[in-house]
Amino acid sequence: MFQVMKQTAEPARQLTRREMVQRLLVGMGAGAAWPLAAPSHPIHELLRNDAVLDEAEKLGSADWKPLFLDKQQNESLIAMAESIVPGSTKAQVNRFIDLLLSVDTAEHRYNFVASLGALEAQSEKQFGKHFPALEPSEQNLLLMKASAGGTEESDRDLHKHFENLKGWISGAYYSSEIGMKGLGWTPDRVFASFPGCEHPEGHH
Repeated sequence: MFQVMKQTAEPARQLTRREMVQRLLVGMGAGAAWPLAAPSHPIHELLRNDAVLDEAEKLGSADWKPLFLDKQQNESLIAMAESIVPGSTKAQVNRFIDLLLSVDTAEHRYNFVASLGALEAQSEKQFGKHFPALEPSEQNLLLMKASAGGTEESDRDLHKHFENLKGWISGAYYSSEIGMKGLGWTPDRVFASFPGCEHPEGHH
């Protein structure tokens, strides 16, 4: 571990998303790898957009509405995010991803929607229900299949879509204060290398 800011006697306050990302990038600059998100994932570039990060402070509004996702897509994202990285709902991962997608490229938005749709299609095929309607055990089985990949082209495609969604979800979660604290972050220190995901479900 290494010190990234001096301890002060000032009262503790909730950090902004921009401040959290700055601390996370300091750790990455020191050689830390981002938890779960591949280096090539588009979320990395978006998390360097200060204007977007400042807008993230409005995500807790009681009258929040998606800027990009429709109602069904948002509900699917909430359920998938919570199943892939528990705690995502509390960290408002869906809202942050929606904000990022609203300023991202058309290609990245298309790929995100395609990935969300691919897991929903698998849910209908495997269980005859939308992903949010699945039992936790069913969600886990579906995600385990998606994360495992396989020799069939359809399995490889599903795995690709799963990895894309996982990158968005993990990036949004671990750039939040809740996510950083889960990694062991404290206001004056941060890991020089992040620990691996230790969720028991196995598909993370």
